[in-house]
Amino acid sequence: MPDTAALQSLTKTIDILAPDFTAISDKIWTFAELKFEEVQSSDLLVETLKRNGFSVQQDIAGMKTAFVGEYGRGKPVIAFLGEYDALAGMSQKADVDQPVAMAPGGSGHGCGHNLLGSGSLLAAISLAKHLEANGLPGTVRYYGCPGEEGGSGKTFMVRAGLFADVDAALTWHPAPFNGVRSTNNLAVLEYYYRFRGIAAHAANAAHLGRSALDAVELMNVGVNFLREHMPQDCRVHYAITDAGGRAANVVQANAEVVYLVRAPEMSQALALAERVDQVARGAAMMTGTEVEIVFDTAATNLLPNLTLENAIHDNLVSIGPVPFDEADIDFARKIQSTFTDEAIKSSIRLYQIKKDVFSNDKIDGSTPLHLGLRDFEGQSHFRAGSTDVGDVSRVTPTAQCWAPTWAIGTNPHTWQVVAQGQSAGAHKAMIHAAKAMAATGLDLMTSTQLLNDAKAEWLEKIKEQPYVCPIPEDVMPAV
Repeated sequence: MPDTAALQSLTKTIDILAPDFTAISDKIWTFAELKFEEVQSSDLLVETLKRNGFSVQQDIAGMKTAFVGEYGRGKPVIAFLGEYDALAGMSQKADVDQPVAMAPGGSGHGCGHNLLGSGSLLAAISLAKHLEANGLPGTVRYYGCPGEEGGSGKTFMVRAGLFADVDAALTWHPAPFNGVRSTNNLAVLEYYYRFRGIAAHAANAAHLGRSALDAVELMNVGVNFLREHMPQDCRVHYAITDAGGRAANVVQANAEVVYLVRAPEMSQALALAERVDQVARGAAMMTGTEVEIVFDTAATNLLPNLTLENAIHDNLVSIGPVPFDEADIDFARKIQSTFTDEAIKSSIRLYQIKKDVFSNDKIDGSTPLHLGLRDFEGQSHFRAGSTDVGDVSRVTPTAQCWAPTWAIGTNPHTWQVVAQGQSAGAHKAMIHAAKAMAATGLDLMTSTQLLNDAKAEWLEKIKEQPYVCPIPEDVMPAV
């Protein structure tokens, strides 16, 4: 970790800059732009980078809202990953403890990416200023990564070679808890299955029709039977995106369903996806229809780096707990009152919270905000979600931390996340994460041993499974 004087100097810089970046986070919360449509959000982040002396490359990897900002010179190259996309149908008023949509059917930051992108930007700019003030070599990069929610923006950026010379990458994510939780998550593939049949009058000429909707329904039934015969940790989800129209007296000529296929390893996901494809082809045969299988996106499972995760944890210990006040706790208590006891217990289990570093107590959820620091046990845990950070972790050592922007019991992709997205407590947690990332970035800049150890661990892990981008070269982002 940085020496005490360096850490104090770095965190002081962050505290001075923090009000501007909480304002940026709040603006992005207001924009609430969906994947690959984050025009205002990306423009604001790019403008902030340029104003702070970063050179910026925009419109990259086939995505107009993707960009890379760079500051400094030479090695090492340390990357900070930022996200800023919202979720459809998550419109919600801020700072209230009940579901109140600002715009019915509108979008909202249901995963806290307004905080994520702004916090990573604060870390990157603060570290750049520290390097400049102290005459230290090294290059700081901020990666503006669009479309994490179902777009796999980072996977396309990795495929374009944008991380080829990066020595290490750091990021964070909003959560109900403070600390590092090393995760083995799931690789994910997304496909559209588009069935084409023959329209006909559903009463007097049904025998002439071939129902695409029947094919979709039979496919879904077939995949549901498949669940019994796939590995236990795999997941398959679907949504009917086109039911063929609203007229019941017409045999539906076209219908579409989208599937997500998840597995602990990408090779397993690809094998399972082929079985789902076979079910789709079988449904087409049974209904006399045709099916087009369209690959959409993919993200590889994370490759944890315990060396970097320990470094972030050590910095979190040095920084101390998030400075929440009574007002923060009172609002979190109101949010927590909307959860069941089981939701709160499930949240604690999900993040594997066993002991708190500062109190040495087991966390039981009786306090609505996490006031301490999760103990880091130096091993990875299974988590059933997916993220395109996984593809970055396959081409450079990567680590992330969590910060308690949400009340304990909050689940991602809910109205409660959006409601807490502009709160004073969320701002404090975002700033806290920025300090931990910036401090770890400085460690990597100044400690050859730490960087070498992180690379050695990464090289050992990828030796048996060299990275292959799961997105074919001819598939472009669904912009």
